[in-house]
Amino acid sequence: MVPYRDSVNGETPVVPRDTRQWLARAAAMGELRVLEGVDCERGIGEITEMLHHDDDAPAVLFDNIPGYPAGYRMLVNTLSRRNRLAMTIGLDENISAAGIVDAWEQWLTDVKPLPVNLVGEGPITENIDTGDDVDLLKFPTPLWHQEDGGRYIGTAVAVVTRDPDTGVVNYGTYRAMIHDRNHTGLYISPGKHGRAHQEAWMSRGEPMPCVMLVGLSPLHFLGAALEIPEGVNELEWLGGVTGEPVDCIEGKLTGLPIPAGAEIALEGYVLPDEKRLEGPFGEWTGYYASKEQEQPVFRVDAVYHRNDPVMLGCPPQKPPYEGQKFQQYGRSANLRRELRAAGVPDVVAAWTHSVGGCRLFNVVSIKQRYAGHATQAGLAAVSCRQGTYLGRIVVVVDEDIDVTDLHEVIWAVCTRHDPERDVQIIKRTTSGNLDPAIEPGKKGYNSRLVIDATRPFEWRDKFPDPIGPNPDEKLKVRENWDWILRSNA
Repeated sequence: MVPYRDSVNGETPVVPRDTRQWLARAAAMGELRVLEGVDCERGIGEITEMLHHDDDAPAVLFDNIPGYPAGYRMLVNTLSRRNRLAMTIGLDENISAAGIVDAWEQWLTDVKPLPVNLVGEGPITENIDTGDDVDLLKFPTPLWHQEDGGRYIGTAVAVVTRDPDTGVVNYGTYRAMIHDRNHTGLYISPGKHGRAHQEAWMSRGEPMPCVMLVGLSPLHFLGAALEIPEGVNELEWLGGVTGEPVDCIEGKLTGLPIPAGAEIALEGYVLPDEKRLEGPFGEWTGYYASKEQEQPVFRVDAVYHRNDPVMLGCPPQKPPYEGQKFQQYGRSANLRRELRAAGVPDVVAAWTHSVGGCRLFNVVSIKQRYAGHATQAGLAAVSCRQGTYLGRIVVVVDEDIDVTDLHEVIWAVCTRHDPERDVQIIKRTTSGNLDPAIEPGKKGYNSRLVIDATRPFEWRDKFPDPIGPNPDEKLKVRENWDWILRSNA
């Protein structure tokens, strides 16, 4: 065991190592506001909803929250702006959307995961509560939406689990509602890695060891909330992205890795023989998509937290909200990577639009090479791992269309596709309990719409020429002249 490192060789790391470093950098950028005295019953949730739907909103740290210990804080809206996202992952704050997608795809493809660096202690071990001292109710957990069935301590979280057969560790974001001082619910959607771990432990009739990080750095939340290659430990992958292993302690009860610089960690077991009513909860589709249902219970046997801990919150809202504003980059990169890996040639770009929750409305651009190329790309996009869960619509466009610009995409749909010729419906595809368009009691499957909005291959050379620059030219103009849009002169 080696000591936890606040810096690397005495120097401040390029990527903020923990929440405290992130807060300092956000403040230096002018991207952080501190609000005091806002209540958990309505205020924090209502303000967060407002922030999520303003593209220029800062990150906000709620302090001196009425009814809770002094110093216990809540941080929201960390990753909604591109400059804060870039800062979080060590990229230039002025990077373009395409630049983030390119960087993320490179990390997904080329990064070599680094095993975690086990340390004996760290900031997370400043306070450790066990037994009767465990009290989840001391943390300022808001009622995020007024119709929620309870207070959700798990929104911007990382749930750490281990496969009982392979030992592979997963680090994923799932929702958790507080039941009482030492129990939460744990809802994991079908098909997720954490759900596979849970089902493996339950099939044995054994409790699943679990750690839930409810106070963690925005970087670690980013790693937990996005899909990375199958079988890769997200903590090790984050180490590869940043170029240094993640310092972790071993959980005293479960042996699971807990980032030593985290703010709050809950450790315990998901019980094989107990379920409690959980929900409803306002979800990423913009609806209370699932009603109150019995879900597994997480018994918290130990709580670790720093002095003056900072919780992290990212409650779902009507799209687009904070989670989708950062997920659109990672999921778009992953979609393009998976299409290329599936053998679809000349995939130029992909974009998982935030208005569809980065799942329901995806766009792919290709440079057409042969008849049926657009259909191949569309079918691959609804079938690959990134596109299969709770998808709805895939649009395939030519390479001259900016896939990130919803106006251009719909323009291509309106002017290049003919409904009789260019629409396909794929039936009995993977959906889930959160799909609002499927009748209760019948959830599980849905259908997909694939729209070919490319120039018809057979007579593409006769198609009218479009007005305006191509996506690369538009990007160059924005890089050189974007300052005009920000100028008050």
